[in-house]
This record gives sequence, C-alpha cells and structure tokens, in this order.
Amino acid sequence: MSCPRLVIAGTSSGVGKTSLTLGLTAALCRRGLKVQTFKVGPDFLDPTWLSLASGRPCINLDGWMCGEDYVRDRFAKATVDADIAIVEGVMGLFDGADPAGASGSTAEIARWLDAPVLLVVNAHGMARSLAALVKGYAEFDPDLHLAGVIANRCGSQRHATWLSDALSASGMPPLAGAVRRDSLPPLPSRHLGLVTADRQNLSASALADLANAIEQQLDLTRILDLAEKIPSKPVASTPNATSITDDRQVRIGLAYDEAFHFYYPDNLQALEEAGASLVRFSPLHDRFVPDGLDALLLGGGYPEEYASILETNRDMRRAVAAFVSSGNPVYAECGGLMYLSAGIELRDGTRHDMVGALPFATRMLATRKRLGYTEVRQLQKGPFGAPGTCLRGHEFHYSEIIDKTSTSGETAAWQVRYRRSESPVVEGFQRGNLFASYVHIHFASRPGAAEAFVHFARGPQ
Repeated sequence: MSCPRLVIAGTSSGVGKTSLTLGLTAALCRRGLKVQTFKVGPDFLDPTWLSLASGRPCINLDGWMCGEDYVRDRFAKATVDADIAIVEGVMGLFDGADPAGASGSTAEIARWLDAPVLLVVNAHGMARSLAALVKGYAEFDPDLHLAGVIANRCGSQRHATWLSDALSASGMPPLAGAVRRDSLPPLPSRHLGLVTADRQNLSASALADLANAIEQQLDLTRILDLAEKIPSKPVASTPNATSITDDRQVRIGLAYDEAFHFYYPDNLQALEEAGASLVRFSPLHDRFVPDGLDALLLGGGYPEEYASILETNRDMRRAVAAFVSSGNPVYAECGGLMYLSAGIELRDGTRHDMVGALPFATRMLATRKRLGYTEVRQLQKGPFGAPGTCLRGHEFHYSEIIDKTSTSGETAAWQVRYRRSESPVVEGFQRGNLFASYVHIHFASRPGAAEAFVHFARGPQ
C-alpha cells in the first residue's frame, strides 16, 4: 500500500517552509504517527532539523543529481514502515536547476511521487490577490496536484476568513491553515542557512512550541485527508550496490563532528554496501586518526567556526599531514579542503593554521562565493575511476582559495561546468592519491561511483 504523502512547497524561498514543516512533523508525531521526512535538493542543514523532529533520518531527494528511478526507489524504501511522508520543498515550487524546465525543482519531485502539494504563501497584505496568485501556481503545471494552501504571516482571524473565502469563490484549492505573524518560534541561522540542528538549538520545548502553533492554526484533519488522496502506482526497485569482495576490508576514516558533518546519508550507505567500513573520528576532539585506516574522507561543514580549536589540536593536524604524506588515499570536499589547506583566514583578518597538505590557504568572504549545481569530469584517474568519468554535485561556500603555489605532480581535480551557458573551468586539487575540491558529489549521479571510491580507498593493488 502506498504511504500517504505531502509536499510542503513555497511560492519562493523565505516563506516559512522549514518552520511549518518542522511544526507539522512534530504535531503528527505527537499523534503517534511514524513520520518519514524528506528534503528536496542538495541541502545538508534542513535534514538535520527534520531528523530531530521526526526521530528518523531525513533523506534528500534531488531530481537533477539522482534521476527519477533513484528518487522513487529511495522514497519507497524509506517509507515502508512509515504512516505518512512529509517532503519539504526547496526555493519556490517551480525553481530548480533550469529556468526553462522542471529539473531539480520541488514540482518535479512532487510529480514523480504523485504527491499532493500544500503551497505556503506569505499572505501579509493580501486578500483576494491570494486567489490570483494560487491560480497561477495551480494551473502552471497541469500534471501537478496542488491540494491546499497554507497562508503564513496572517494578521488576524478575520484576515484568514477573507483568504479562505477568496480561494473558495475562485474555485481554488482550499485553505488548510492560516498562521499568524510571529507565532512560530524563530530558528537560528548562519551564513549557509540554518545551523545544524541539535538539542541546543532545537530543544524539546522549542519543538513543542512549533507543534502547538501548528495544531492551533492548521487543519490537521484536512491535511491528513489530503495526504491520503494519492494514486496507486508501482515503484520499480533499484538493486542495491554490489559489495566488493576482498580478503582485506577497506577502512575509511570519516571526519565527523561539529566542524565536519555535511554528508549525504545515501553516499555513506552506498560506501558500506560497496564493502567499506566507515570509522568516524573527530578532527576537533581526537588527538590522532584511528589505527589501521586505508583512506580518509573529509566532508564539508563549518571548519571556519571552529578554526581556533582545529589549530590548537596540533597532534591531529600532524597525524593527518603524515597520513597524506605517506601517499594514502585522501578525499576532501569543501570544508575538508579548507582543513587540509595551509590555513583559514577569517573575515576579521585572523588566520589559523590548518594541516598544510595543500599548496594554498583559504579565506572567508562576507558574501557567497558560489552556489549551484555542478557537472564535473574527472581529469585524471582518481576517486571515481578513469579519466573522463562524469558526475553531478553542487557547491555552496563563502570561502575562496588564496596564496596558491605550484607543486610537483599537481593537477586540477575536475573540469567543472556550472551552467549550460558557461564554459567549463578547472577546479580543485589532485596530487597522487590526494583529491580535494569544493564540489559536493552525489554518488547516485554515476552508477558504480561508490564501488569505484572503495577501489580508490583500497589503494595500490
């Protein structure tokens, strides 16, 4: 039986999708339902909040990076034991990788999952105009089922009544709730968006406040009824990755702590299914890398926020530098690249020494350096196989490379295309078995990527 499902979409970014999705998830869990959450797009932060609210790992669904078969299969497997699935959208409903198409958008995911959509609108200053706005969204894609509207930032109950009447009189989807201005607790933010969720910034009481606000202002009975109204369509199953058998188990050291935690759960699961043992360690708190490692994987995160602690932990920096110098396979993304560099210069000009394995430093900027999807082509034999191997991922960072010097045997990591209209550029750093880049790769974008990475981590045969 298909799991009931809803997509919480917005007319744009900043209309309150995350707070409303968190509150709705908490309210449904309070009713005793098993809620499986998903997040559309290449997002490492919102899923941590939704995981706390539901008590279950939140899963990214990205049409541009992963494709329809993978998305539908991932959804089906994750919802086997769930009572309802809640999918938080990204940006506006129809915004994605291509301004002329649906690729990478919330609408694309909603269509693939046959999921009813609740459209979140900033209703401040609106009355009948809400109906005109909703009409545009409802009719833009005839294959999309816009099931209801959530009016956020309403002024009063009378305002909510006007909005409901306007929708009804125009034959538009019904108002599923009206949320008063400033009635939802604010969520802490940082330059990449939200901070990573933990019980310090999303306490049980804060989550309860969100759930209370949602229960009081949304029609949960109507919302649950809308979630049930989905067509039954079989989902083709994608086979799990084939494990690589070898007498020697591959042990990959996974940097994981407050400074390094931007990983797609799918990627880590794929590595384990391909035969890797992931051994977590903390560049912040541990003194040395674990014994017996074949490779290191250093993901993104917030190394700049913990730069002084990372600098002070000289034993760990020396241990990582020695691991690199020994020629062992090392793969670093974004924050991991910053940690392996000579140092991080903060916005106030303060500089903190890092590992020094890369021939450059990095500098934090006041404005975003790069945000967007990327198509990459491996220039040399590397973590994902032979030269010419293509994958997809994304970049999102506020830092840049500075003080770069040339070293023997150095090449760029990738040829990268950011937009179709732009010419490819080279990016990242590769020398021997050291591979560092600002790009966050999704393994599902390339069949066999996880197996190739495990082969890379195994080292010379």
